[in-house]
Amino acid sequence: MADENTVPVLEPQQPFPNVESIAGKKTQWPELLGTKAEDAEKKIKEEMPRAKVHVISHDSFVTMDFVSTRVRLFVDSSQNVVKPPRIG
Repeated sequence: MADENTVPVLEPQQPFPNVESIAGKKTQWPELLGTKAEDAEKKIKEEMPRAKVHVISHDSFVTMDFVSTRVRLFVDSSQNVVKPPRIG
């Protein structure tokens, strides 16, 4: 019997869970992990010219809204990408 005071924990939903492309368009770039932010931005812009790439510290707070032209690059203090970049 479940405790009636227990509150369920909900995990945040990701816009494209485990999907690397939709309708033939790439949605994430896991191959860019460990690369310099400048190089990652160039690669993303080659594949998605209209992308607005945001370089952000890996421990920064960000909004949870979805923007189809935004790609966030989470980087460490050496400007290396530490999370797979993806649209959103």
